[in-house]
Amino acid sequence: MTMENGEIPENANEHCPGTQSESAGKSDACEGCPNQEACATAPKGPDPDLVVIAERMATVKHKILVLSGKGGVGKSTFSAQLSFALAAMDFQVGLLDVDICGPSIPKMLGLEGQEIHQSNLGWSPVYVDSNLGVMSIGFMLPDPDEAVIWRGPRKNGLIKNFLKEVYWNELDFLVVDSPPGTSDEHISIVQCLGATGIDGAIIVTTPQQVSLIDVRKEINFCKKVGVKVLGVVENMSGLSQPVMDFKFMRTTETGEHIDVSEWVREYFREKAPELQGLIACSEVFDSSSGGAEKMCREMGVPFLGKVPLDPQLCKAAEEGRSCFIDQKCGVSAPALKIIIEELIENNGFSRMLLNSA
Repeated sequence: MTMENGEIPENANEHCPGTQSESAGKSDACEGCPNQEACATAPKGPDPDLVVIAERMATVKHKILVLSGKGGVGKSTFSAQLSFALAAMDFQVGLLDVDICGPSIPKMLGLEGQEIHQSNLGWSPVYVDSNLGVMSIGFMLPDPDEAVIWRGPRKNGLIKNFLKEVYWNELDFLVVDSPPGTSDEHISIVQCLGATGIDGAIIVTTPQQVSLIDVRKEINFCKKVGVKVLGVVENMSGLSQPVMDFKFMRTTETGEHIDVSEWVREYFREKAPELQGLIACSEVFDSSSGGAEKMCREMGVPFLGKVPLDPQLCKAAEEGRSCFIDQKCGVSAPALKIIIEELIENNGFSRMLLNSA
């Protein structure tokens, strides 16, 4: 049963009284509607949980969703690094992982093996630093290899519990890392946070059409449910890394690959030292269709920028650390920094920096 506006299902009969009406599923207009039984038996009136959620969220100034229609595009990596960056600006930051079946955030924040603790105020987030707290189902699994095989209602119940029970204290930003697609988790988080005010969504994609096709659906989902698209990030926008970090191989006549990396590096050092500082780039995904930037122009949403596929950023995510704390992510960190600064400036968040100065 797909909701167009939260009241009338898209496939409803012409004179549908609305899902919250006392006559839902019972009026003459409901005869033959595929949703008749669900509407007749569903509880009516406002959801009491939303009142509790609104009270919890009253201390959260800004709520940002990180979405993508496609899996494997680096959405959780972006969520993690966005949270690290905001915390480094001295904001109070919460990162909520609602990817129930594939929670990556504990790993990417260096919090594997941590557990949730309860107090009289509610569930306590797990803290990376005093101003960066994290909540994920990953903290609740007794075995990290255990599969979460849940139907929609149970997923929705856990998301509600996260929003009702977690005591974040005062937050400047709550970043919500979501699974790919436009399914139960997305509808739940929008319905639960809608009344408290969602600043908008950042949508992550890769350059090729296989990803953009699904990302277009995600943008349309945001438009349908009234969530502002803060911008689109094109991730893995070409492989970029210092030429001296590459591995060089030679293929023999028999098809065997021989590592000649040290020979090549030595050649550079002796014969062409001026080339050692070059950044080598290669297009991994086909972007001949114009990539995310063209899609944004066509769909009327902001394009925030491109982040290259940087092996050092992948390593930072594996090790659960910020890419901004040293010079190792020399290719990707500057690109991410520009995107995050633009996000803050374009959406009025920079005023918070001025006010706290």
